[in-house]
Amino acid sequence: MLTIGQLAAHAGATVRAVRHYHAKGLLPEPERDASGYRRYDAKAVVLLIRIRTLAEAGVPLARVKELLVADDEEFAAAVAEIDRRLRAEIRERQHYRDRISRLAAGDSLALPADAVAYLDRLRALGLPEEMIEGERDAWILIAAHSPGQMGRWIALKHVQLDDPEVVELYRRLCAMVDWQPDDPGLPELADWLAAAFAKAAGWEEYDSEDELPAGFVELIDSMFLDSVPAARRLLELLEERGWSGWTQLEPTSDARS
Repeated sequence: MLTIGQLAAHAGATVRAVRHYHAKGLLPEPERDASGYRRYDAKAVVLLIRIRTLAEAGVPLARVKELLVADDEEFAAAVAEIDRRLRAEIRERQHYRDRISRLAAGDSLALPADAVAYLDRLRALGLPEEMIEGERDAWILIAAHSPGQMGRWIALKHVQLDDPEVVELYRRLCAMVDWQPDDPGLPELADWLAAAFAKAAGWEEYDSEDELPAGFVELIDSMFLDSVPAARRLLELLEERGWSGWTQLEPTSDARS
């Protein structure tokens, strides 16, 4: 006959687990001997092993109690169901593992390969990482909102980077990241940007399918407006020069005339 500690050791469980299974009515409590101790037999070890195996497989204890008294057919069906659930959980956890492993890849966590390549081109131009991170976060939002259009938009961005004036635009914006709203260089920057926008072909061919919801555009714009002290003032100066918006830049009526 076995003590509770010996029972637990033979079944690969703990004394605490044995007592818990007693409390749940899964493992019957034996009579106490003359010394007041519970004594267990080999059948109790087998039963405890079955309980522990089912519990460790993720079977709820309430279901364990049912399976312990099920016939062979019922038990086999239940085990098959448990196996299907476990395999589904494994697939789900593997999906989480894949996503976590992508954390080490940085930009590719939530962006397609062509967008990552675009960010790498910005890095190759020597632009500061702070600016690239802001660009990355904006594209993450866009990719989540409009994944079907990402490929075309990123392709256009790659074409734009072939233009030296676009590269100069990025450099000038990077230079003003730490400017304050009263910086004397802002009007000159606004003049240069307005002239660059006017020379850029294509706004009159604006495709309505590219239009993003106003609330979503405001969300993306806020990333620039909230992180760059002079951003709001720059947009005010641009509006005075005939351009409104930022993510979805548009000429005002004055610019069209």
